[in-house]
Amino acid sequence: MENQIKQKLNREFYGFQEKLPIKIVQFGGGNFMRGFTDYVIDQLNKKAAFNAGIVNVQPTPGGSVHKLEEQDNLYTLFTRGIKKDEIIDEKQVISSIQKSINPYTHYDEFLALAKEEELEFIFSNTTETGIAYDETEEYHAGPHKNFPAKLTVLLYERFKYFKGAPEKGLRIIPCELIEDNALALKDIIIKYARLWNLKEDFVQWIEQCNCFHNTLVDRIVPGYPKDDAESYEEQLDYEDRMMVVSEVFLLFVIQEVKNLKERIPFDQINEQILVVDDILPYRLRKVRILNGGHTLMLAPTILSGKETVKESIDNPFIGQFLKDTIFNEVNPTLGLDENELKDFAEEVFDRFRNPFIKHHLASIALYFVSKFKVRVLPSLLKYVEINQKLPLNLTFSLAALIRFYQGNFGDKALPLNDEQTIIDRFKEIWSTSDYEKVAEFALSEISFWDTDLTEAEGLKDAVAKALWEIDHHDVETAYHHFVQFYS
Repeated sequence: MENQIKQKLNREFYGFQEKLPIKIVQFGGGNFMRGFTDYVIDQLNKKAAFNAGIVNVQPTPGGSVHKLEEQDNLYTLFTRGIKKDEIIDEKQVISSIQKSINPYTHYDEFLALAKEEELEFIFSNTTETGIAYDETEEYHAGPHKNFPAKLTVLLYERFKYFKGAPEKGLRIIPCELIEDNALALKDIIIKYARLWNLKEDFVQWIEQCNCFHNTLVDRIVPGYPKDDAESYEEQLDYEDRMMVVSEVFLLFVIQEVKNLKERIPFDQINEQILVVDDILPYRLRKVRILNGGHTLMLAPTILSGKETVKESIDNPFIGQFLKDTIFNEVNPTLGLDENELKDFAEEVFDRFRNPFIKHHLASIALYFVSKFKVRVLPSLLKYVEINQKLPLNLTFSLAALIRFYQGNFGDKALPLNDEQTIIDRFKEIWSTSDYEKVAEFALSEISFWDTDLTEAEGLKDAVAKALWEIDHHDVETAYHHFVQFYS
């Protein structure tokens, strides 16, 4: 039995022979989309009778949609992680994709999608650089490499075929990780319409009959488990070369435009999918708690000798340090519902504990200063503004960052991975052993922080004190001495 050749996953084998109407065209069928959007639509089909099929369009010439086609666009999604202290380890076959098209080899098939009667939605994830304008693209020179150019052509074909019918406009829901992603995409589409001298009526149709929904997406999808494929394959009674692994957590925040809630029954599936009027608070929450949590614990954790996020949060000192900082110093500065922030933070901690994902601290240390400036420093300064005193944990975190950039701790080289100008400037700063001068030079470096942090009352002295403690004790003892001194 162990050597038995398995049948390749296909619809007849798995019983998914019913074809769904094409309601969605998706640009980008990589790991993230298959573990996120395609999964969400699959859940809607199975639990809310959404009855929506997806056509997956390959975004680049070097893609691999043919591999999905070879197994009837089916694949297995393994969902693994921790939710409310419970280990989740599940698998399911995703069947929402009905067809995959390579527009570079089957351009006519791609253009024909414009004629789909029930088409209503466009989803995309073409990386952060995908939503960009390339003025060298020409209308008649398809297939286009540029994603917005492809989409513009598809929309124009639809506009012509249905003679500008208002009801044939689409809802565009991009998942690229840039701010105001849908509005940025809309602006580029209109630029192409002008560049290519398309009908003015088309531009009006884009603006008046199509809905552009900004989004915030969050889920870690490592993808195909190449380092441990055999153990996953043993769980299947079929061959699947396109299986995907994702974490349990899923957040999909979509900006409401013209009653999207009535078009997609998100509320009928048990996922954190929010259709809201204002997406900004949720973006702020993610940056300050999730991304900020990683960043604020990074230096104390590395100086403590830890190597992964899970190892860090499982450590009693670091785990408590992170919780206390988020709950007592970060959340109160956000101006959002306290219970929502608490629930979100608990989910973040579960994600950090995920035993199935090895997240190395060294990778988070990339461009550490700029990350701290964007993700953590606003919380520190807002706390000072609100409370007229320093947040001790965030202050200790900042001091640990400055100590980190000395480059060594004990006999261990630290994983500095930043712009060379920043590394060189810290080398100059650490040319003195006077902690007060180190604190003054580092905090007043406007190129680091876009502001002079020595203007924050007491911060320079507090950072100098923390630096002395870190260099004369282990990090946990240094922290406790620092807090006791200012308590």
